[in-house]
Amino acid sequence: MAQDSIWNFDNSYLSLPSVFFSETSPTAISDPELLLYNSNLAKQLGLTELAKNKAYLTDVLAGNHVPKSTTSIAQAYGGHQFGHFNVLGDGRAILIGEIITPYEERFDIQLKGSGQTPYSRRGDGRSTLYSMLREYLISEAMAGLNISTTRSLAIVRSDDPVYRQTVQQTGVLTRVAESHIRVGTFELAVRMGNPDFIKKLFSYTADRHYPDVFDTENPALSFLQEVIQSQIKLVNDWLKVGFIHGVMNTDNMSIAGETIDYGPCAFMNHFDPLTVYSSIDEQGRYAYSNQSKIAKWNLMRLAETLLPLIHSDEKKSLELAQKEFDQFDESFQTIWKINHLAKLGIIKEEDGDEDLLNELFAWMETAKPDFNNTFRGLVDPHLHNEPVFNNSDFQTWKAKWLQRVSSVDNYENLLEDYNPSVIPRNHLVEEALIQASEDENMTPFNELLAKLQSPFEHYTSDKYQQPPSSENGYQTFCGT
Repeated sequence: MAQDSIWNFDNSYLSLPSVFFSETSPTAISDPELLLYNSNLAKQLGLTELAKNKAYLTDVLAGNHVPKSTTSIAQAYGGHQFGHFNVLGDGRAILIGEIITPYEERFDIQLKGSGQTPYSRRGDGRSTLYSMLREYLISEAMAGLNISTTRSLAIVRSDDPVYRQTVQQTGVLTRVAESHIRVGTFELAVRMGNPDFIKKLFSYTADRHYPDVFDTENPALSFLQEVIQSQIKLVNDWLKVGFIHGVMNTDNMSIAGETIDYGPCAFMNHFDPLTVYSSIDEQGRYAYSNQSKIAKWNLMRLAETLLPLIHSDEKKSLELAQKEFDQFDESFQTIWKINHLAKLGIIKEEDGDEDLLNELFAWMETAKPDFNNTFRGLVDPHLHNEPVFNNSDFQTWKAKWLQRVSSVDNYENLLEDYNPSVIPRNHLVEEALIQASEDENMTPFNELLAKLQSPFEHYTSDKYQQPPSSENGYQTFCGT
C-alpha cells in the first residue's frame, strides 16, 4: 500500500543478536474501530497524512496490516519482579518498527494487546479495552505534567472477547517510546552465557540514547551515570505530583528514563508516605516513599550487568560502580529538595528554607491533607477550604512561608508553574473507564482527558480538583 511509506520505518533493533527478539506478526481482530487517535502526537511524529485514510490507519493500529516497509518483532527481556528474577519478554506487545520523525528523532511504535508472541507463555496476548484506556489516559496525563513517559497514539477496539474475571472487549493500544529497552533487557543479556551479547547491547543502547558517553574515558561507567541521573530525575518527578508506579520491577525501568507500564499505578490523594494502591503489593515494596529505594536497587542490578565493561579488574570495577551508589541518596535528596522548594515558590534556596519544607511535611504526615491541593492551594485559596487547612499548626507554618516568599518576585506564577491544578483523581479515572468500556460512553473519558492534558490551568472551582471523601481501600490491578 502506498501509505506504508509514510511511516518512515527503520529497524535498528534487528542489528542486535537474534536472542534479543523474535520476528512475529500481530494477530488480526474483528471489525476494528479506531476509538481514540492522538492527532497532536501524530503531528509530532510526522504521521499527519495517515489520518486521510482512516480504514488503512485503523488496520495498521489494530494489527490487521503490517506495513511492508518494516519487520515486526517481540522483544526478549528478563526482570526482577518483587525481588525475584524471571525470564520474560513481550507476551502481548509487538514492536512494528522504529520511525524516524521529520526532526530526525527515533521512536518505537508498539502495539499492545496485539496477540500472542513466543514469550506469551500461557497468556492470550490480548488486552482489555478498560486497561488500554487506562494507559492512554494516564500516560497522556503524565505528558501533560511534563514527566518523561511513553505516549499513547491510538486505541482500537473490537467486540472480540477477552476472558478475565468477566468477558470484556478487546483493546489494542499504540504505544510510542524512545525505546523499549529495559534494565531487564540487560539482565537477560548477561544470563545468556555469551559475553558478546552484553557488549553489543551496551553499544547499541548507548549509541541510541546516550551517544556522548563514547567521548569519555570510561563509556560504560558514563552510561551508568547517565541512566542513574535520568532515573533520579524521573522518580523525583513522580514524587512531586504524588504518583505511585505500583510495579517498579526491573522490566518496568526504561533505560531511556521514561515512565513505562501503567497497570497498577495511581495518584496519592491524602498524604501518607506508605500509600500503596497495587493489589499485588501486599508488603508495600513499591509504596510512595519506597520508590527512591527501589530505583536505587534496580539500578544496582543494571550496574552488575555492566561490571565487565567498566573495568577488566572485577575489584576495580566494583569500586567504580559503588562510588555512584554511595552518592545516590544525596543526589536524590538534592533534587527532591529543589523540586519541593519550587512547589513553594522558592527557586533560590536561603538559610531556613529546608527547615520550612521539613516543617510542612511533618505536619502533612500527621494531618494527612490532600497532597496536591496542599501546594496548589497556596495560590488557589479555594483549595484550602477543607477543615484540615484551618489547623493552627498549618496556619502558623503558612505565616512563616508568606513572610519568606514576600521577597520573591512573582512567586504566585512559580506556584502555578510547579503545581498542577488537576491530577488524575483515582475515583474520576475509574468512573471514566467504566463508562467508556462498559457503557460505550466516551464523554466522561474525553472530558477528563482534556483537563489532564492542560493540568496547570487556573480554575476557581472544579470537580476535577477535589479528592474523594474516602477511598475505601481503593486498589489498582495489573490488568491485561
